[in-house]
Amino acid sequence: MNFRTISLILLGVVLGAVLGTVAVAFVAYNPAGWAWLEDTQPTPETAAAAAADQAVYTCGMHPNVTRTEPGNCPICGMKLVPKKPSGPQKDDESDTDVRVAPGFLQNFAVRTAVVERGTLPVSIRTVGVLAHNEEKLVSVNTKFEGWIETAHVNNVGESVAEGDVLFDIYSPQLVTTQREYLAAMAYVQQLEASDAYPDAIERATSLLEAASERLHYWDITDEQIDALERSGSAPRTIRFFSPASGFVVEKMGDSLEGMRLQPGMTVLKIADHSTLWAQAEFFESDLRHVREGSEVRIEVDAFPGRRWSGRILFFRSAVDPETRALTAFVEVDNADLSLRPMMYVDVSLSLDGAADAVLIPAEAVLHSGERSVVIVEKDDGLFEPREVSLGLAAEGLQEVTAGLSPGETVVVSSQFLIDSESNLKAATAQLLRGDEPDDEPDEPMPQHHHHHH
Repeated sequence: MNFRTISLILLGVVLGAVLGTVAVAFVAYNPAGWAWLEDTQPTPETAAAAAADQAVYTCGMHPNVTRTEPGNCPICGMKLVPKKPSGPQKDDESDTDVRVAPGFLQNFAVRTAVVERGTLPVSIRTVGVLAHNEEKLVSVNTKFEGWIETAHVNNVGESVAEGDVLFDIYSPQLVTTQREYLAAMAYVQQLEASDAYPDAIERATSLLEAASERLHYWDITDEQIDALERSGSAPRTIRFFSPASGFVVEKMGDSLEGMRLQPGMTVLKIADHSTLWAQAEFFESDLRHVREGSEVRIEVDAFPGRRWSGRILFFRSAVDPETRALTAFVEVDNADLSLRPMMYVDVSLSLDGAADAVLIPAEAVLHSGERSVVIVEKDDGLFEPREVSLGLAAEGLQEVTAGLSPGETVVVSSQFLIDSESNLKAATAQLLRGDEPDDEPDEPMPQHHHHHH
């Protein structure tokens, strides 16, 4: 055993002896043990003195300590000071009403507000992301089989106008049909020149119209058919034009040239960005306020201070099981093309939540889990804790559906102090009457546990 270990053992022995001596001395000095911790509740004597407006002494740090004679606080040892009598209880005062001095109201900056009747505005803010307007998204495909020989549009993001050339395509079916059209046209001209029977000319004309109709079904334009008639020969490839204006947002494959197309195969997708859709998420609690046709405001970080107007078109059929939110599709005008798909947006709505409602400041409400309480000023210096029923809350205002009337005055700051005093007064009055609470009381005393925000 080295010197360090021996030193630590000796130090432990000395500290143990010192602590033991202190404990013995404390017990000898405080023969009552820890009973003083329980000696902090109002006694029948102090309750009687308070009710008779006699001198009652309390601790400034622990107001629950009350005595009928001067002394020291059993918790912190501070000198007890006289508690100012609250005056005799009037006939219209209950055990929970509290009368406070004007100095209390000034020292704790107690503010009040008048209960009013009005319309409760509701503001909803949420987020979303911009997407293509699916009603203006066009798929480019052919109705015949063929091979793209020359692509005039190759990149996603390119801007195209309706009628622009997208690609040149070779199709054996298309070449054959063009030749059939030219043959039918020449046959009709031959019959007309030879003064053939009208029935023969009519049958030949029907064949010509059928070939022309087949070319139209394959999206061959009138201008292309006119060019075919003027040239008198079927070209090997034919140009395919854009059916709409917008941006190329999707392309099949890395390269279009040489690609074999089947009827109905989507080659490109073109989206018109003059209007976009914002996919906004609304929580279940907001759904009672928003509906199809509601006007919204759109903001993006890319353009601070600028707002776009939008309108809710429709909602998804079900709530997202993970986020518990419902997606709304908002149509946003984008005539100058400043907005781009996949941008994040802020979506806001201003609505009338409740009409002809009884309103108070939201900060006036004390929440205690299952109950909501406000402090009502009955007259100068007299306050009453009152349970209320609540409705909607928005913009710092709270709708009260029961418990208050317009014109009454409620406390909006430091009300937890008055509520605590009310609870203490009610407990003192119960103790003075000698009430014995049942094991399972039907109506418990109004003890409010509040969270200070």
